[in-house]
Order: sequence, then structure tokens, then C-alpha cells
Amino acid sequence: MIPISGKTYWLVGASEGLGRALARALAAEGAHLVLSARNVDRLDSLSADIPGSRVLAMDVTDAASVSNAIAAVGDIDGVIYNAGAYDPMNASEWDAEAALKMCDVNFLGAMRILGQIIPTFLNAGKGDVTLIGSLAAYRGLPNSIGYGASKAALRSVAETMRHDLAGSGIVVRLVNPGFIDTRLTQKNTFKMPMLMSPEKAAARVVGAMRKRRFRTDFPAPFSWLLRLYSVLPDFLVLRFK
Repeated sequence: MIPISGKTYWLVGASEGLGRALARALAAEGAHLVLSARNVDRLDSLSADIPGSRVLAMDVTDAASVSNAIAAVGDIDGVIYNAGAYDPMNASEWDAEAALKMCDVNFLGAMRILGQIIPTFLNAGKGDVTLIGSLAAYRGLPNSIGYGASKAALRSVAETMRHDLAGSGIVVRLVNPGFIDTRLTQKNTFKMPMLMSPEKAAARVVGAMRKRRFRTDFPAPFSWLLRLYSVLPDFLVLRFK
């Protein structure tokens, strides 16, 4: 088991939804937090409820903003990448700007941060990386242009890091939630199976962070169905297309 109490975590994407709930859950476990997002007002209101937390405003799509944040974050034990953007989008109604934004926030933002954090962790011989992915990463889904691709890319990076950093002292984990009731999923017009509250999802993330296991998918059995769907042959999945 990995202790959380007394550790300092940099939570990227802390201002809303899962990130906000996760900040409170980690603080309740005794963690020290550096809270990042673009919305300073929302971060300030969150930090006011978490004694000892620190606000570090950052735009993950801006390389200079990321570099400035890296220089200012100080000594940390781990980073949690939870920044996310989502717009339901059908390929027949492709919005190039919105699709690129999802890729930039969900994937490239993580690359900007990890590219500078991992060398620091390697020099220290220790570190903890938690990437918040999505069950949508397992296979291309309808109306998921941009979002599904960006989460699949994040999944690939996590898997590669787990291979390459084995034995380095750095723990890499990927947490793939299903539907969480946030301002992002409220854009959906369909019934979302096994919709979870941010608080329940945050508890699952904290549980994953206590372990060295690489992958945590939830909720079951919805996650099992999507994993099964991901291994079905194309002629079954796409036969009606």
C-alpha cells in the first residue's frame, strides 16, 4: 500500500467536477495539495476549504504557462493529470477547433507536463504519476471525435511509461472512469449507464492511488462490457455501418 498522508500532490484540473471532489478527498486523507487549472477564482474558493493547499494557475494548452508552473511548483511527491475537455461530436458534424481543443487539453497538456516532471522524478529516484483517462479510450465510439482519440492517446502514453520506467522508483497508473455527473457530461443527451457522482468517483481514484496496480477501470460491470467490446472483431462491431 502507498501512503497518501503527508505526501504533496500536484492536482492538475482541480477546479471543477472530479478534480474538485478529488482535492477534498485527498485532503481528507492528509495529503498536501498544489491546485492547478485556468480558473483562479474557482481554485481560490476550493483552496479556502482546504487548509495548507496552494493555488498555481496554469493553462495546460500553453507551453510557457506550463513551464512557469513547473518552475514554481516546488518539491512534489506526485502529479495527478485530470485536466479534461469534452464536446460530443459526430464525424459528420466535425468542429475542427473543438476537436483540436479536446486533443490539446486531454493529451498534449499531459505531454507538456510529463516531459518536464519525469526527468525531475528520475533524478530523485521516486515519483507518483496518476493519469485520469476514460473508458472511452478502449475503442472508437459514436459521437466521440476528439475525445475518444485523445483519451486513447493518453492510455498509450501511460502504458509506454509503465514499461519504460519500471524499476526507476516512479509509479505510473491509469484510472479510467465511466460517466461522472459533471458539467461536461451534462452536455450528453442520452441516458448514461451507471452515472456516478464526483465524490464516489474521487473515492475510487484515491483507492487506486493507494496501490501500485497500473490500471483501474470503473464502475463495474459497465467497464467489463466496454473492455469486452474493445476486443470484439471489427466485422461484428462495424457490420451495420
